[in-house]
Amino acid sequence: MRLPHATPFIRALLALALILPGLAAPARAAAPEAPAAAPALEGAVVKVFSTLRRPDPYKPWSKAAPQEITGSGVVIEGRRILTNAHVVGYASQVQIQANQSGDKLSASVVAVSRGMDLAVLKLDDESFFASHPALPRATLLPEVRDAVFAYGYPTGGSSLSITKGIVSRIEFVAIHYPAAGLRIQIDAAINPGNSGGPVIAGEKMVGLAYATALNAQNVGYIIPNEEIELFLRDVAAGRKEGKPAMFDYVRTLENPAMRAFLKLDKAVEGAVVQRPLRADAAYPLKEWDVITRIGDYPIDNQAMVRLNAGSRVRFQYRIQQLAKDGAVPLTLLRGGKTLNVQLPVPVQHPLLIPDLNGGYPSYFICGPIVFSRATAEFLAGPFSNVAALASMSMHANPLVTRRGDEPDAAREELVVISAPYFPHKLVSGYANRFASVVYSLNGVPLRSLAHLVALLRDSRDEMLTLRFDQRDGESIVLPRQEMLAATEAILSDNGIRAQGSADMLEVWEGKKVSAK
Repeated sequence: MRLPHATPFIRALLALALILPGLAAPARAAAPEAPAAAPALEGAVVKVFSTLRRPDPYKPWSKAAPQEITGSGVVIEGRRILTNAHVVGYASQVQIQANQSGDKLSASVVAVSRGMDLAVLKLDDESFFASHPALPRATLLPEVRDAVFAYGYPTGGSSLSITKGIVSRIEFVAIHYPAAGLRIQIDAAINPGNSGGPVIAGEKMVGLAYATALNAQNVGYIIPNEEIELFLRDVAAGRKEGKPAMFDYVRTLENPAMRAFLKLDKAVEGAVVQRPLRADAAYPLKEWDVITRIGDYPIDNQAMVRLNAGSRVRFQYRIQQLAKDGAVPLTLLRGGKTLNVQLPVPVQHPLLIPDLNGGYPSYFICGPIVFSRATAEFLAGPFSNVAALASMSMHANPLVTRRGDEPDAAREELVVISAPYFPHKLVSGYANRFASVVYSLNGVPLRSLAHLVALLRDSRDEMLTLRFDQRDGESIVLPRQEMLAATEAILSDNGIRAQGSADMLEVWEGKKVSAK
């Protein structure tokens, strides 16, 4: 370069500026590079388009308005596409689009695990896979500080995005009740739309992006291959039950007073049982038991087991590896004696207030009142309102007081008023009981929504008396024949096509009389 009008000093500075980038080149070259086989890898990453029709728990006779969302997916073996369950859950239409392609291809959901947040898609036209081979998956967990690349289609553009980072930590956490699993935290940017996209180390996938931390920067989460393999194994076997898990409450053994109370030697490490799942004599765990090993893995005083040289995770992680015939081996200390027990590890934990698990709410309408069963989705509204939650708590509404209870023979589920009363003279003068739990009809305690419908069907009483299960729950009295006569007009006035969901109509018509 010739600089005729520059002084010798300026020419020297410019020359030095040209040389310095070259001197810095080795440092840049040491940074992690994208996998060499980029074209084939990028061809395995697809954009997923979903039209969702989620349930409306407060208008259970209808669905929520259609919602268009996008996510990511990756081609796997068997001419399939792997993505997140939350990308395609409740989807009425799914399409995929390959990188740099103008065509969208129709897809269908063939398997979903909401607990593990994974789903498998199949394409209507499988010729796509001839030019888009499956992405290989690593068989080992990455290590903390390993370099990774996140591939996907986040918001802000339409082309494939690739961000790089490192593995920050590996944990075993609750994902979607009752399932828990390994979760890898990375600092590569993951944004809405990345969900379902692969995270790569070397030239192999190490996990699937599924979440980002709220109000935090450079914190993203991926589902590692170990969890994906468990899901795909269940899909291949046609199993839908879920993962085995431990539902007993345990705590750490760090506190000196706790250790003194239990008369433990300093060398003893483990987790202490706070509340066993069952209280019957035959159940293998008792309060104050100290669990020292799960299988052959020692448990430390923070209730952790060693995962690898650089990571520890909650000891419950080993259940998914050690469970056999529905049980897992534990070593205990009880009253100074060592015991070896087989702990049952069920795949489900029934709740009095369950979630919809991908379904739509059941309901039944009688006159101006809409009855439904209480679900976790229904609670989302009242629980997001601090004033409503405080009021429900003050009046001992079972939606609050029985949130974590199990069902039993007397009460299999909670029957709730799931919408405000429709305007009608039959309920004039009564307080609106939206979100109130119905305890009984004409003095008969309700076991379930189906039980209520059967009682309404078979009643010959002149009046219907509903009693609500809370401190301020006034009882209301309604004329039975007028309630039945008003129902059709109320349905028509409010554009409701059916008096009840299909399962409740079967009960109403006498075709089904089971508890649910």
